[in-house]
Order: sequence, then C-alpha cells, then structure tokens
Amino acid sequence: MKLSHLKQITTYLKNFSKISAIYRVTDTTLKIAFDKNDEIYFNMQRSNSSMFKCESFSRSKVYNAPFDVLLAKRFNRADILGVELLNDDKIIRFKTSIASAYKQETTFLQFEFTGKYTNMIILDEDNVVLEALRHVDLFSSFREVRVGQKLLDVPNAPFVAKEYPLDDVESFLYQSYEKEQEQKLNSLKKQKISFLNKKLQKLQKLYNSLDDEASLLDEAENSQHYGNLVLSNMHNIKPYEKVLKLDDYDGTKIEIDLQKSYSSVSQMSNAFFTKSKKAKQRAKNLHIEKKSLESKIEHIKLFINTVQEATESSKVDLLFPKKEQSKKIKRNDSIETFLIEGYKVSLGKNEKGNIEVLKNARAKDIWIHMKDRPSCHVIISTDKQNLPMHIIQSAARLCVDFTMFEKDRYLVDYTPRREVSIQNGANVLYNRYKTIEIDTR
Repeated sequence: MKLSHLKQITTYLKNFSKISAIYRVTDTTLKIAFDKNDEIYFNMQRSNSSMFKCESFSRSKVYNAPFDVLLAKRFNRADILGVELLNDDKIIRFKTSIASAYKQETTFLQFEFTGKYTNMIILDEDNVVLEALRHVDLFSSFREVRVGQKLLDVPNAPFVAKEYPLDDVESFLYQSYEKEQEQKLNSLKKQKISFLNKKLQKLQKLYNSLDDEASLLDEAENSQHYGNLVLSNMHNIKPYEKVLKLDDYDGTKIEIDLQKSYSSVSQMSNAFFTKSKKAKQRAKNLHIEKKSLESKIEHIKLFINTVQEATESSKVDLLFPKKEQSKKIKRNDSIETFLIEGYKVSLGKNEKGNIEVLKNARAKDIWIHMKDRPSCHVIISTDKQNLPMHIIQSAARLCVDFTMFEKDRYLVDYTPRREVSIQNGANVLYNRYKTIEIDTR
C-alpha cells in the first residue's frame, strides 16, 4: 500500500473507539469489527498487502493458533486508546486496553505493510513481542520477530513519499476490495476451471471408450461358439498351437487366433468360455457403469458452473478445501467434501454418494435436501444443537448449486439426521423439518 493512503486511513481509523470483535478469516486476512458496526479487513499477504471493506466475506475456517488465541484474548471488546502511523512509515499501530479480572492490560496491535516483511505483531507496553502472524529469525532479517524479544524499529525510508489524496477513505476501501477481488477471482476461476475441465475430459474419454452392449453380446456369443468348436475338434488340435484352423459346424473353414499358447486343448476351450462369461457380465453391468460415469460428468459440469457463477474468491476457495495428507484416510469418490468455517460438509455426487452420506451421518448432524424435487443429499457434521444459520444457508446453497443449472429461487429443507428415515436407496421420509429459500439469481 502507498504511504500516503495509509496516512489518510490512519486518520479515518481514529474515529473508532472500540474493537468489538477480531479474528482471521483467511490465513493472511484479519477482520476487525469496530464500534459494533464498521468492519475492516487487513490483508497481510506478503508483497501484496491491503486494507478493504466489503458487504460480506466468507470465513474459510476457525483459526486456533497461539496468535489467534492471544488476538481474541487481548483485543475482543477492547478500548482503542490511540491509532498512529509509527515513525511516519507503513506501520499502523493500535494502542488498546482491556479490563481483565485482575488489572487493566495495555496491548499494541501492529500492522506492518512493509512488502517482503509484511506482518501482524502483538506487543506489550515494553515493545516486547507477545505473538505474531509470522515469526522472523536473525537469519532472515536483522530485525527479529520472536516471542519474548524486544522489537526493533524499522529504519526510515531514504526518500520522501509522494502524496496521493483520497476523496473518501471509505469509498477507497470498498473499491480496493472490488479491484483486488476481481483480479483474484478471475485468476482463481481460470485456474480451477482448467483443473475441473481436465477431470471432465478424462471422464468423457472413459465414457466414450465404454463398449457397446450389442458388441459385447456378439463377443460373448462368438467366444462361446469357439469354445464349443474347440471341444468338438479336440482330436485335430495340438497343444501350444497359437492359430487354430478348424471346420465350422456348417463345413466352413475358419481360422482362430489365440492370444497365447496353451498346454492342453481343454485350457484353450476354457479360455474362450471365460472370455464369453466376462463379456456377458460386462454387458449386464454396462448400464451401471454408464450411469455412474454420467452422474460424475453431470457433477463436474455443475461444479464448473458453480465456480463460474461465484462472485467472491473466498467462495471459490470454499469449494476446494485442502485435502487430508494422511494416507490412512480413504477418500470416497462418490462424495464431495467442503469446509465452511471449520464445519465439514459432505455432498453426494450421485445415488451411491447420497446413500453413503446418509449412512455415515450421525444423529445430530444436519441433513439438507431440496424441497419436493430430486437433489443431492448434503450433511453438515456437527454436535452442536444451535448451528449458525449462515452455515446452514451456505450448505443449502451448495445443495442447490450441485443440483440445478438454472438460476432461480429454490426451497430447501433441513433437519437433524435422526429425523430422516431411509426407505429405499437414497429415497427418504422426514418430518419436523424447517425450510429456507435460496436465491441463485
């Protein structure tokens, strides 16, 4: 950020007297609610830091690192004693006070918009580091940022910064978000849609390579015929032959190529009978494989559509949670898993996936389904009786997005899993439910 902009924003921040709530919404973005209503976000990404305001910002997860614990302890419901631009540099420092049970504690919260060393640092009255978003050792910088160590000042810049006047700071903060989000969103969409298109192409290639049922049945019939023919001509066939020249039942001479040599004629005939049996089995189960691939292709198309329609990068991030690294966890290919502010949300990609999410859900988990129409089944894993409404709404939106291409207003039912009775496959009966409206227009 420009020093001139930070000066004007610091003056704007002096209008606030209290920090009502403070927490991270992404790995590098902090949200501060001032005086209950005004919310400002501090994006502390290295070499791309910024401050912004927006109407809403989806929280990627609940953070419980030592930095976050101390952040909540020291600054939730804290009084703001002062805001300054430290040493006339790109560092905004809040001086705050919070009344504990024993004494009044004064703490500094420092935002350093200093390029490579961008950081958020919590300090005590003696300028000693209590915690930081990024810990910096002496091998990385002359200025160590470590718990228990006194923080050195940043040297003054050897130039005079230009002035860039702002007409309205609040408008600038909203515009910063819109501009940043547009760039990030377009880049993220391009990346994720490319990834999904590759998966779609693989599935379509698999689907196109499926055998034709009539061809499989012909193969089964021919293999059965050749097996019987080999048995009928046992006296004319020698072991280890790879090409059989035989007379068919109608006297026609035919030539049969074997894939490999066999030590006996009975093995040759058994190979044909086995091939016939497998072809019949593949023909019998072909519709199941087709249905499975069709549902996966439909799911990926809905996934791509959901990414394309996303209006915030945080919503795209929500669709692609980090995968578990443990090799012990077996991933179910029929279930899509998301994380909404730390809550695990499972969504059935097809009928098999819908059955699985129903089967694996616990009694207190929240079940979600579109009202009076076929849809994917969604489960929010929770043991809380009062689940935040915005979590249910986000999960209900996923249920709609992964069921419908058309943009409209849809009704979605939700209820604890214990209220849902499985009838047949993924068909259920349920009562004591609530309904919400999801508008995707």
